[in-house]
Amino acid sequence: MSVELDVFVGNTTIMDEEVYQFWLDGYTVNDAVKVRMEGGVLEEYEASTDVLLSDTMDQFRTFQMCERLLHTPAKLANQLLFQIPPHRQTMLIERYYAFDNAFVREVLGKKLSKGTKKDLDDISAKTGITLKSCRRQFDNFKRVFKVVEELKGPLVENIQQHFLLSDKLARDYAAIVFFANNRFETGKRKLQFLSFQDFAFCAGQLISNWTVGAVDNMVEDMDVDLDKEFLQDLKDLKILINDKDLLDQHKSLVCTALRGKTKVFNEMEANFKTLSRALVNIAAKLTNTKDVRDLFIDLVEKFIEPCRSDRWTSADVRLFLTYYTNSARTLDTFRHQVTWDRYMDVIKSCILKMYHD
Repeated sequence: MSVELDVFVGNTTIMDEEVYQFWLDGYTVNDAVKVRMEGGVLEEYEASTDVLLSDTMDQFRTFQMCERLLHTPAKLANQLLFQIPPHRQTMLIERYYAFDNAFVREVLGKKLSKGTKKDLDDISAKTGITLKSCRRQFDNFKRVFKVVEELKGPLVENIQQHFLLSDKLARDYAAIVFFANNRFETGKRKLQFLSFQDFAFCAGQLISNWTVGAVDNMVEDMDVDLDKEFLQDLKDLKILINDKDLLDQHKSLVCTALRGKTKVFNEMEANFKTLSRALVNIAAKLTNTKDVRDLFIDLVEKFIEPCRSDRWTSADVRLFLTYYTNSARTLDTFRHQVTWDRYMDVIKSCILKMYHD
């Protein structure tokens, strides 16, 4: 009885980036072979279908064997089983931890638990991303979260150090960890116009300015938890709307500065008190966990939507928020400038990122 064997002997592990992407995307071997054939690979290498099938299966097997190492990327450089050049290791890690924006948008802000994992079937059907790929991406989010949530030091640096990711990808993962920890609401219908990158930008602003690590870089969970002392101080800002004289003074300063600079001046003047109350009340309620979770829905409902309905452009919003923030600093009896700046600098940046003309 004769037995046919496919044998390949080599030193450097052969890895085709296109085949790796098929494996990451959850393709079966046969589907990957079909796409490779449609791409003209048989003609390019003058190979048979059997050779292509064998090559694809071999590479899929290699990737599966590498996967446990990719869970702890530092191990990839120190293992002896696969001869993989450093630049190729970097590619393997970066691609393995890359994610689809459509997928992350569905799970952003949710608890990274078994409960959410059960929803992956539905997410796969909704986004068209294979279930296998959804599971890989979800497990990556969860793995990074578990490793860095208890570490001291800056979140982005910790992610880079433990997972060897590029700066951009590490920042995206920091946003995912931060949103999962604080459970920000991102799934409501009114927030669907916002992309993952909109939220990731806002997460970066919050991490840099509102966490404990923003003021003390050697504390526990420094970039994951919001600074409770700062959130408590925000209640002091209510004087801006509770003191009628201060409110009128603030309005007068802002409107004087804005007059003649925008086509929606009348709307700004008419809505000043409503918008100011909205921004200050959002600040004052942030000691409550539920209100922290609702931060983005509040910004959309109480500030962005009213401005949109009055046809403000992004430039109008920037103009208003700039004068609104700066004018408060010059009010004689207002004593909370440091807290005000720390709050409004972030709110202004986030609103401008979220305000899509």
